[in-house]
Amino acid sequence: MRWDAPPLVAASDGPSAPPLPRGAVVRAGPEGTSFVEVQARTLLERVGRDTEPLEEWGISPYRGCASACRYCSGRGAHRRLGMDAGESFETRIVVRPNAVRRLRVELAAPGWRGEPVAVGVGGDCYQPAEERYRLMPGLLGVLAEARNPFTVYTKRPLVARDADLLAQAAGEAGGRVAMSIAFVDEQVRRAVEPGAPSPQRRLEVIAALAARGVPCAVTMAPILPCLTDGADQLEATVRRIAASGATEVLPLVLRLPPGAREWFWAWVGERHPRLLPRYAELYAGGPDADPAYRERIITQVRRLAAAFGLRDAGPLVPAPRPRAHQLALV
Repeated sequence: MRWDAPPLVAASDGPSAPPLPRGAVVRAGPEGTSFVEVQARTLLERVGRDTEPLEEWGISPYRGCASACRYCSGRGAHRRLGMDAGESFETRIVVRPNAVRRLRVELAAPGWRGEPVAVGVGGDCYQPAEERYRLMPGLLGVLAEARNPFTVYTKRPLVARDADLLAQAAGEAGGRVAMSIAFVDEQVRRAVEPGAPSPQRRLEVIAALAARGVPCAVTMAPILPCLTDGADQLEATVRRIAASGATEVLPLVLRLPPGAREWFWAWVGERHPRLLPRYAELYAGGPDADPAYRERIITQVRRLAAAFGLRDAGPLVPAPRPRAHQLALV
């Protein structure tokens, strides 16, 4: 890796510090964060229903996320690593330094069929850790070499650093950037996405990427019941997405799987206690909101998107796999 490694720190900061994965190396990060380096045994992972990308397979060079979104469905995965889904998810970022090497091996495996891959499922792949570790250029290069379709999911302006690589990889393999912009209300953003850039900044990044030939979609996710689902709010968001240069939009209503549910529920109870009964009603059946509510909101957004000239985002089509040469029998 071409960077000056930050200093090693103790694996535990005290008796209250959460445990770490076996063999982890911990390095100091900026602003009270730490980077937990763990060698990935497998990089390609079947995407669980909790994460909601369009793809069935995903890769996560980082787990945990400095954007600190209250609702993030990736929080639960930190528990499986022996850490908590709250503060540790935001401040102890798991880094997989061997991600590029593992991806190259796994995409070349005989059983891999070139299915589209979601990049950045367990944590934003362009969060501040990427400034230090620079894993994404290598991952994009491997995806381009293998002609494997991909979608990069992010909220971060750092993605513009790799605009030329993204345009090249998208042209060779079939790919896109999906910027997450669920609403354009900056007051809401400060409350529920305290570590993320403003919606306006993300829209500017889309415009810059589109101008450099990078296909761009927007995941309008998550739409928050009673907070960002008003008709005027939805229209304002879709209108500004269309003006940014994005061509596709994928609307998704808030999901609350274990890990995210407790964290978001506590925030609603503290900041909007009057909404708790409504949330209890909507999510009485589990992580997903009531089906009738979901259908109503998604239909609204899709109608708005069509009116503003946006396509409904769908799965990418896998590139044809080259056939192995077969010797003639006669």
